[in-house]
Amino acid sequence: MKNSLLKTIVTAVAILSVSSAFSQRYEKGLIDKTIALIGNDMIQLSALEAEVQMMMLQGITSDRNIRCTVLENMLIQKLFLTQARLDSIQVNPSQVESELSRRIDDVLSKLGGEKAAEEYFKKPLFRLREEWREALTEQFLTHEMRNNVAAKAPDLSPSDVEKFYKNTPKDSLPEISTQYKFRHIVQYPDKEQAVLAVKERLLSFRERVMKGERFSTLATLYSQDPESSKRGGELGMASRSVFLPAFSDAAMALKEGQVSQIIETEYGFHLIQMIKKEGEMFNARHILLKPEFTNDDRTKAFNKLDSIKTLIQNDSLNFEQAARKFSHDIKSFVNGGLVADKYSGSAYFEKDQLKPADYLIIKDLKEGEISEPFQTTDDEGQSGNTVYKIIMVEKIIPSHIANFKDDYSVLLAEAKNRAALDEINKFIEKKKESTFIRIDPIFHNCPFLKEGWLK
Repeated sequence: MKNSLLKTIVTAVAILSVSSAFSQRYEKGLIDKTIALIGNDMIQLSALEAEVQMMMLQGITSDRNIRCTVLENMLIQKLFLTQARLDSIQVNPSQVESELSRRIDDVLSKLGGEKAAEEYFKKPLFRLREEWREALTEQFLTHEMRNNVAAKAPDLSPSDVEKFYKNTPKDSLPEISTQYKFRHIVQYPDKEQAVLAVKERLLSFRERVMKGERFSTLATLYSQDPESSKRGGELGMASRSVFLPAFSDAAMALKEGQVSQIIETEYGFHLIQMIKKEGEMFNARHILLKPEFTNDDRTKAFNKLDSIKTLIQNDSLNFEQAARKFSHDIKSFVNGGLVADKYSGSAYFEKDQLKPADYLIIKDLKEGEISEPFQTTDDEGQSGNTVYKIIMVEKIIPSHIANFKDDYSVLLAEAKNRAALDEINKFIEKKKESTFIRIDPIFHNCPFLKEGWLK
């Protein structure tokens, strides 16, 4: 017991040294070093540290094993990369450039511009572009090769899926969350008057700024963007590609200090004040206002929905007929108000797929029950438009462990995923055995997930 505990402590200290010794020496100007040889490829300390930096920038929490994890992932990538080259797999350069641009825009936005990014990575931006282009090309090749390997998994028949179901322990089968199938009848408020009111307010704000009031003060007091309003409406230095085109085009047309006319986006209506521009990046303030509706609008819609509900309950018409006749939702009224997922087409929704306001109503309904009128949002735009509706729950499937009778498609997908993963793991194990691999001794105590890296 004592020896086992001592071994654990020694291992922990050794692993911790991987995170501290290499990173500290590298930051102090250590000349780059090869930390692994795999086949004809080398893995450099600089490449590992760059990946760690990128992960931390993306908010992935660092722990004492992070460099061990990154190294193992890089070793696996090299195995797939080698095979991709042997199989003469090609990647589309435009895909690489598109992803490179997205990554650079994301990094510059998070760090606040080119200078900050160069300080963070301790390299000029042109060098980062070169390195990331090469890394992304390898990632695309690796991804393509993984897909090719996974595609070798055999096709599964219903009997194969049934066998998978019977041979898989119950606690390892997928859990199906409670699902709801429902219909709704939607009423939109009169948006024209609400939009006019918003525009009038924004115009008054613009006039006040022109007369000398601080844009930032008005943004803090009145903007309905909760994050930027805390900073006087300031968005921070970011690439124009981060924003919706209508917003970024209007912003980039401004001179520093200039205030825009009213701009409409999916979020609402904006005033923009330019702070600073650098190439395709800018920092600006904005005031966001969204159309708001009065109690009269709400009362009018609720009374209409109450009347429709009464007609249904009195058997004057059923819910489907009422939806076709009265609902304003163009996506569902032709189907009698039946709501379907816009991506999968499924009529069944889990809790996380529903808008919070809708779920608060649906969760308390039984099959066949109709809700009271309530206020929520539609699926248009980023934040949705205010709507009023009633809902009828048609079917509730309680939470359960997937079974062969009711959840065949879920089990088929799970069986396919596991078969593909088996093919990938077999490929990795086979290539490890036949590939020359040498790893720097400082990583020898790493808790690698797969055995056989150290030979």
